Amino acid sequence: MVITSRDAARAAAVAAEIGRATRGLALDLARPETIAGALAGVAEVDHLVITAIEQTPNSLRAFDVTAAVRAVTIKLVGYTETVRVLRPRFRPGASVVLFGGLAKERPYPGSTMVTTFNGGVSGLTRTLAVEIAPHRVNAIHPGVVGDSPKWRDVKNHPHVARTPIGRLVTMAEIADATEFLLRNTGINAQDLFVDGGVLVT
Repeated sequence: MVITSRDAARAAAVAAEIGRATRGLALDLARPETIAGALAGVAEVDHLVITAIEQTPNSLRAFDVTAAVRAVTIKLVGYTETVRVLRPRFRPGASVVLFGGLAKERPYPGSTMVTTFNGGVSGLTRTLAVEIAPHRVNAIHPGVVGDSPKWRDVKNHPHVARTPIGRLVTMAEIADATEFLLRNTGINAQDLFVDGGVLVT
């Protein structure tokens, strides 16, 4: 298994925690011209999951062009270049899961770019499914993940009251949904929302 981070030391540390011959690589999707070189040592790919995101709030009123370009580059150009670079190394059953987010359907103040590029992930999923067929490509759009480092210390998140299951989704549920998309060979070019049903409220 190979995991990546913008920081080589962090990638190596997490790989050591996972064990089982996991390797850590430095990879910066904000610099897509460096992706091919960074992944040169990856020989074969069973599956590819891309989760990178830049979530700096960026409203139209206080629009930061530099931050916007970086965020879109990571999520759309970086994702695309990673698939392009690795596709020749895909094994026959390899598939791809791209991470979007609930802001695609539920904008919030400051989500101007987050909402936009997560919508772009849906379009990217569909076109890649055509371009790299017969390999499959799907997208997962998590809701607020209650036990993630970003949210675990937040009490009484407003999504709890609006979610039919009465709680926020968990990291384990996101991981399970990702594994489902990788495993189920009949699912292709789909958006999967893992949000506890908040979109129906």
